[in-house]
Amino acid sequence: SPTEQNNSTQQPVKTIQNHYSYDEVIAWLENKGIEIYGDRFKIPETDYPIVYKLIAYFLKDEPTCFQYGVNLKKGILLSGPVGCGKTSLMNLMKYLTATEHKFLVKPCRDISFEFIQDGYQIIHKYSKGKLYELEPKTICFDDLGIENNLKYYGNECNVMAEIFLSRYDLFISKKLLTHITTNLSASEIEKYYGNRVRSRLRQMVNLIFFDSDSKDKR
Repeated sequence: SPTEQNNSTQQPVKTIQNHYSYDEVIAWLENKGIEIYGDRFKIPETDYPIVYKLIAYFLKDEPTCFQYGVNLKKGILLSGPVGCGKTSLMNLMKYLTATEHKFLVKPCRDISFEFIQDGYQIIHKYSKGKLYELEPKTICFDDLGIENNLKYYGNECNVMAEIFLSRYDLFISKKLLTHITTNLSASEIEKYYGNRVRSRLRQMVNLIFFDSDSKDKR
């Protein structure tokens, strides 16, 4: 039984056995989702297997992560069709995450616009993770694949590929984590960003994916 009453203003609680009650966590996340997205927000039971994995990861529940084959030393790549709820779930996971593991959700499209305006310093900004003068920063790059190859003073650049290759170096040297949401398949990621990026991402992230026939919830 829970050690304390759970509601939308408190963190999810652990049971006496020191394991999280995942059904209570989902109820908590639904309440938080209603606060943020409105009364229509709901986490359907068909999505529970995916949400359980995300909860286990972001609460750093090691036994459950081991059971699901989720590596806590890697980031998350959440893949699925348009409208299945990837971005809203990752935004909700920020509320489960301990302070030292907090992350920023940043649309890839916004990064592409920043690159057009400010050039190559934007790659450095998101590669090194030193946003807001903080130490290496965990970022969730949202909606990978909707940005295009961009030109800055006539030079074409695959901005996200360069960012991921640089963040891989920091993943190896400083354990910097990267999260991603995308509609792309693994083969499409390779097509758009190259084999090197696909290979690096395989080492950097846990792949969690919605079925291709998941319905649009928007």
